[in-house]
Amino acid sequence: MTEKDSTGSVSGWQIFKIFLRLGLTSFGGPAAHLGFFHDEFVNRRKWLSAEAFGEVVVLCQLLPGPASSQVGLTIGLLRGRYQGAFAAWLGFTLPSALLMTLFAFGLTLWPEASSGGWVHGLKLFVVAVVAQAVWQMGRVLCPDQPRRVIALLVASGLLWVGTAWVQLLMLALAAAAGVRLNLNAGKAAEPMTVGIQVRKPWRFAVLFACLLVFSLMPLAPGSLAWVGAELYKAGALVFGGGHVVLPWLQEGFVESGQMTADTFLAGYGAAQALPGPLFTFSAFLGGIEAGISGAMIAVLAVFLPGTLLVFAGLPLWRWIRKHEKARAALAGVNAGVVGLLLAALYDPVWTSAVQGSMDFAIALLLWLALAVLRWPVWGLAPVSAILGVVFF
Repeated sequence: MTEKDSTGSVSGWQIFKIFLRLGLTSFGGPAAHLGFFHDEFVNRRKWLSAEAFGEVVVLCQLLPGPASSQVGLTIGLLRGRYQGAFAAWLGFTLPSALLMTLFAFGLTLWPEASSGGWVHGLKLFVVAVVAQAVWQMGRVLCPDQPRRVIALLVASGLLWVGTAWVQLLMLALAAAAGVRLNLNAGKAAEPMTVGIQVRKPWRFAVLFACLLVFSLMPLAPGSLAWVGAELYKAGALVFGGGHVVLPWLQEGFVESGQMTADTFLAGYGAAQALPGPLFTFSAFLGGIEAGISGAMIAVLAVFLPGTLLVFAGLPLWRWIRKHEKARAALAGVNAGVVGLLLAALYDPVWTSAVQGSMDFAIALLLWLALAVLRWPVWGLAPVSAILGVVFF
């Protein structure tokens, strides 16, 4: 970023108002969010050059966590420092987090609603959404045979033994395979020029690591500490954005017996229909488990690791983007992420939703509308719920 781009601090309140409007109107998922950001901050407000925006996007894509939210947070950091970063995150996250919390309270007050036909329709909608995510991510992240092999091996391993530690092991092996095969992750662009110095970035990295260690400790299921630990762990270990968080959270909340698959997938399907980051699905999970306190802890926990890594990663980005082996390892991890999502497409998404030929037909029609006819995700979610009420 040039000196012209990095100067001219903006007040936190102004940043909050801009991102609140985006949080209320940015439908369509992470890719669409980046389009909204580019139009708002590159084309209209001239806060960033196109080149600087591209560098920020690439940095956030390489970090675990919600990439579009991290891009917004970074833009707030560059224009208003830490106050601006918090204002950007809060404005973009608040609308969908509040709506998901209210949805959780609705299901808590009326538990029978989570087993109605509309839930089955949303579950079939999730099949279409995740299938489309696997297809799109596979085309981008697995462009050659070695990466397709890595993705399929990771998926096979996870379907065979799908525990959390195996997910970590598979991604580590994928990174090692990327280095061993010297995967081409793309050449580094021109020298990094983001003009901001984050004070003592190693402190953020140490805090990230300490909290991750804490999140891996055994805690009483259903407690606030357990909710925070599960969501922090997911936010710290998820590469690839909102869809990939599904298998991590399913491992913690469904397979542990804390939540039924119907309730879990109903919340995930509802999150698809809302503007803003998909990671606010965490508010639904925390709200179901522990009310308002749980929702607040869950949202903060799932976004915190990505925020810490942005603060720590900006000064390190110059080295990472030029180091060939680091880029090869990241290419392997990205291929492994596709395998992770492919395994989740089968279990729990497919196994809990598709029970017969009619289910498959509806899921196929929803995928057709989403992938071929390009119907908006936020419009398809209520349609799928209505189909569930009519047919189930």
